[in-house]
Amino acid sequence: MKLTKPRLALIGGILCISIFPILVKLKLAPGLISAFYRMFFAVLLLLPYVLVTKSFKLPKTKFILLAVLCGILFSSDVAVWNIAIQDSSATQASLLTNLSPLWVGIGSFFFLKIRPATNFWIGTVVSLFGMVTLVGFEFFMDLNFDQAFLFAVLSGILYSIYLLVSKKALSEIDVLSFMTISLLASSIYLGILCYALDQPFAGFSNTGWFVLALQAVICQLCAWLSISYATQHMRATRVSLSLLSQAVITSILAWLFLEEQITLQMVFGGIILLLGIRITFYDKTISLKKLF
Repeated sequence: MKLTKPRLALIGGILCISIFPILVKLKLAPGLISAFYRMFFAVLLLLPYVLVTKSFKLPKTKFILLAVLCGILFSSDVAVWNIAIQDSSATQASLLTNLSPLWVGIGSFFFLKIRPATNFWIGTVVSLFGMVTLVGFEFFMDLNFDQAFLFAVLSGILYSIYLLVSKKALSEIDVLSFMTISLLASSIYLGILCYALDQPFAGFSNTGWFVLALQAVICQLCAWLSISYATQHMRATRVSLSLLSQAVITSILAWLFLEEQITLQMVFGGIILLLGIRITFYDKTISLKKLF
């Protein structure tokens, strides 16, 4: 029962980030500057709150540096994922980015000395099969190994490293302090990068500004406060695999708001994906002999 709140927080976070691909697909701002304003607006809202409520606690130097590294890793992940979506399709970018559970499992084994349970690997295989079914086997076979492909793969790797590092940082830092430091680092890092690459900081439509603000409030603050809390209390491998369910929710939202078609194959793939996630939450080890 003690994991009820982290699990609810994880579900809430997944719901919040599921609208992000829909907003990115509107292409109301370049991918890199969109990532900057997502972080910048979020820290503008969070910083006054933690200062007024005195919720911010300065951690030890080692963990400050870890939080800063998390900010750079996460903002880099968002930036390259935005570009991957806008240069190809949300489907391809989502598929390749969601390979991150594999990187998290491998990273946990080698760097955190945590051996993922058998259920994790079984659930990962089932979920990835569901993901491929969701987007179509023919699509997976016809992937183009261009810049968008490489950026999407890079996004998944950056995200998996972020999860592993944030798990370490959150062992000593409370969620609000962690988010404040990482968002400040993200904003400064992306601001410098956007300026160096001559990205437009203004000139967007009213709708564009609204979408940028929405990304900051819903997709960043609400989503990642919830997910960071879940990461603090749950295994990083379990959190990363659970985030695969975002693809199912995003597909439903795309059907509702972008009039994208949902086929029976997509529904079947979504069910398989969610089944794989459920396997990782099963407390008893699943026997491969019984499964097959």
